[in-house]
Amino acid sequence: MLHLKEQFGVSERKVCRAIGQSRTTQRRRPRPVLAPEMQLRGWLREYAKREPRHGYRMAHGALRLEGWLVNRKRVQRLWREEGLRVPPQQPKRSRVGQSTVRADRLRAMRPNQVWALDFQFDSTSDGRPIKAFAMCDEFTRENIGKDLRRSIKADAVVKALDQAKAKRGAPEFIRMDNGPEFIAQTIRDWCRSSGAGTVYIEPGSPWENPFIESFNSRARDELFSREVFHSVLEGRVMYFDWCDRYNTKRPHSSLGYLPPAMFAALMANGPTLTESTSS
Repeated sequence: MLHLKEQFGVSERKVCRAIGQSRTTQRRRPRPVLAPEMQLRGWLREYAKREPRHGYRMAHGALRLEGWLVNRKRVQRLWREEGLRVPPQQPKRSRVGQSTVRADRLRAMRPNQVWALDFQFDSTSDGRPIKAFAMCDEFTRENIGKDLRRSIKADAVVKALDQAKAKRGAPEFIRMDNGPEFIAQTIRDWCRSSGAGTVYIEPGSPWENPFIESFNSRARDELFSREVFHSVLEGRVMYFDWCDRYNTKRPHSSLGYLPPAMFAALMANGPTLTESTSS
């Protein structure tokens, strides 16, 4: 390059154009060759970022696997000089669902606006656990979905949501805690396809889901704490029967001592809560 510039007295730009060489390549300075120790220090820093829970012994083992011939004590010295160390163990992170509205700012003002979901646990006479699912309309207090099995996954929750949707239409919101069944992708997909918003309560704050907690409390007091279930089938039959009686026969103090189904029927015909309870 320099020879052509001096021989023909032309600029670097013209020489590069003539010989088809990029000016960037011509002006780029070669990278300095790092000393072996600098290379090793750089490797240790990258390893510490990639594997924050590993110490110098693990780093030394990884170096050997990559073909480095280096003494463990040397790795220990460089590890300390670089200020590398295993950080204190951080508390476990809990996965939480993404709400479309804050739980404490949403109150049901009409039927089918908010559905509340939750689980409670019991056991059969042999000590094996059973799981009861409940879903309520927060305005009418009706139980609109139920299940009882050994284990209930997100797919079973979606099935209950589909059944309630087929009878009542889709809700505007569903309120629930951050259990693994409720933050599953299948639940988010159902809400997206149904146009329903999600309201996840804060972890450890059951008071943000008071209506389903009240329902579960009544079920616990009147059924699960009184009956011994010898099988899952027996527990399911008795739970479903109690839910039906809760809807149609059990007076509800928040509804002027009307059963939820009767209150919902009155709301469908137009009267307000005050009118229905004063008659």
